[in-house]
Amino acid sequence: MTAVRVLLVDDQTLFRAGLRTLLSTRAELEVVGEAGDGREALDVARETRPDVVLMDLKMPVLDGVAATRKLRVQLPACRVVALTTFEDDELVFEALRAGAVGYLLKDAPLDRLVEATLAAARGESVLQPSVASKVIAELSRLAAAPAAAASPSALDKLSEREREVLRLIARGASNKEIAGALYVTEGTVKNHVTSILAKLEVADRTQAALRARELGLT
Repeated sequence: MTAVRVLLVDDQTLFRAGLRTLLSTRAELEVVGEAGDGREALDVARETRPDVVLMDLKMPVLDGVAATRKLRVQLPACRVVALTTFEDDELVFEALRAGAVGYLLKDAPLDRLVEATLAAARGESVLQPSVASKVIAELSRLAAAPAAAASPSALDKLSEREREVLRLIARGASNKEIAGALYVTEGTVKNHVTSILAKLEVADRTQAALRARELGLT
């Protein structure tokens, strides 16, 4: 299996060094570069073409949210996982809207970080449990008004099975978990996810989950 190529972006040199050391113990990951701010991250990403960027959010020159937004435009195949010490609601939403497919805190266990990185490379999303609960609570609150006013046309595009898959995506389920819940193969789930993203006109699973909650499909 080809190792997932990872770019580390953080303005703390010692943290990057420690993270590189930890990730180097995992054969399934290869750290291909480092950057100390968002602008440098864009340059290094263009040179190294990583599969996944582990992105700090609070940095000088260009912050992680802005860098994520630009990266998703310049290198759409590259996935971003926010890796930060902050979990306030505003920052979470900014990162997800910018295109991050995952959000973890820096004190996350190594196995959790590796899992999130591999999931991101597969196009899946992983949120820190404490962050996920905040996101779900906030989106549920915000979705109440839009759901009543939203046009049903977006949901009308989806089959009943696709709606079931989307509900599970919105709850943070992986393809494997969805397959188990619906008694289908992972390949079938992947096909459904591809169709859902196209019909909702969104770029990834995280945006699909946000859209599902905006439409009240939870």
